[in-house]
Amino acid sequence: MLAQARADARGTASTVVVRGPHQRAVLIALTQTAGLAEHNSPPAATLHCLLGRVRLHAGELEWIASAGHLVTIPEHRHAVDALEDSVFLLTVTPPART
Repeated sequence: MLAQARADARGTASTVVVRGPHQRAVLIALTQTAGLAEHNSPPAATLHCLLGRVRLHAGELEWIASAGHLVTIPEHRHAVDALEDSVFLLTVTPPART
């Protein structure tokens, strides 16, 4: 996965590993200094860092996750930055369909 991110101009790669009606899990690789721009959060989400270190920030709040750490993503706009080459599993519960 990191090899794909290193070959990408933005330094990112991702693949969906679980896609269901109530849950989605995405494996994401970021090269050092790459990131995911600020975006809205689903109702429930977690970031499980598998390799490297990433910073999750929402407004003035921030969390640093290194390999093995699991972070609950707040239901606020947030962004993720790689502090070093990193791979993490993002698990989300999509908004309910009305």
